[in-house]
Amino acid sequence: MARYARGFDTDAAGRHLARVDRPLGAWTRRIGPLPADTRWRQPFDPVDALARAILYQQLHAKAAATIVGRVELAIGSARLHVGTLSSIDDATLRACGVSGNKALALRDLSRREVEGAIPTLRRMSHMTDDAIIDALVPIRGIGRWTVEMMLIFRLGRPDVFPVDDLGIRKGAQVVDGSDALPSPRALRERGERWGPWRTQASLYLWRIADAATQAAVAAKPGAAAARAAPVKRSQD
Repeated sequence: MARYARGFDTDAAGRHLARVDRPLGAWTRRIGPLPADTRWRQPFDPVDALARAILYQQLHAKAAATIVGRVELAIGSARLHVGTLSSIDDATLRACGVSGNKALALRDLSRREVEGAIPTLRRMSHMTDDAIIDALVPIRGIGRWTVEMMLIFRLGRPDVFPVDDLGIRKGAQVVDGSDALPSPRALRERGERWGPWRTQASLYLWRIADAATQAAVAAKPGAAAARAAPVKRSQD
């Protein structure tokens, strides 16, 4: 059975992108090398990661972190899973700031954990990207994008390309100097040349989008010293 490593050669990925896409290559040289993410070597609990992704959905990072902190305090643990989440009722979750839909999603996640439907980290190491996505998207509140973020930021898979992500599309728009965002379909077609290192392309496109936002903020009257903070991604 094949085993999939966590992380990849970011230097080789960067050289490939610069070779096959000159406009993107110019931006990669401008931004500089991206270091390997240290989390690619750290163990984690997929259930905990998915629970946190649910809690962070559609919220500013600071607000979401506050809610997560309240939940951790309520369950008396820094780890979210069926054993800890089952110790509090829905009313307590709501008191922590968790919406009704998110509470239902957490309950569905817990139920599926009990049923053994959530692959463990060890099991994921022998699963393809698509197999992991197929296993996790049936969970209430978990879509393809959320799983793609896990594949990128936690598992370090080298060829993940979340074409529906707004930051990715904005980054590609900047690279091309276009007036309009590329469609997910057009972006997917263009990204074919970046394989098998599309994760590295995604990481650069996010950086490019952030750099463009910083430049726009700095250009505003009276905002010479202002800087936009890099956008935190799900599980980032």
